[in-house]
Amino acid sequence: MTTPRYFEDFEAGQDLDLGSIEVTRDDIVEFATEFDPQDFHVSEEGGKASMLGGLAASGWHTASIVMRLLATNLFNKSSGRGSPGVSRLKWKHPVFPGDVLSASAKILATKELRSKPLLGMVFIKITAINQNGTEVIEWENPVLFEKQEASE
Repeated sequence: MTTPRYFEDFEAGQDLDLGSIEVTRDDIVEFATEFDPQDFHVSEEGGKASMLGGLAASGWHTASIVMRLLATNLFNKSSGRGSPGVSRLKWKHPVFPGDVLSASAKILATKELRSKPLLGMVFIKITAINQNGTEVIEWENPVLFEKQEASE
């Protein structure tokens, strides 16, 4: 196991690669059938009849996919202790079957917490692009991280 990232390991301006994942037709339909059963998310015909022009992933599915990359490649390798919420979320472009999403995190700022001296707040901007370089989703949120001294 690698040494986890602590609050002190983050600084404004850092860019972190969160990896990539391919989105399949079956993934899109399965997620939408359970969580967002709108025609353009569950059938080719519904997608073609919509302004999306084809079967497209739910925005919530896209967010979940990117969250998977964020959890696997950052949070699960860190002292992350959760988040008080998402400050801003934008779905910028539809995600279609066969798209390969690549995600990254940019550290916007860090903040010491007087009320919780063993934790710090890291403000991050998450983005994902498809294989053509088109940004598909973006969000910003603060995340709590344990300080190194808290683990000693």
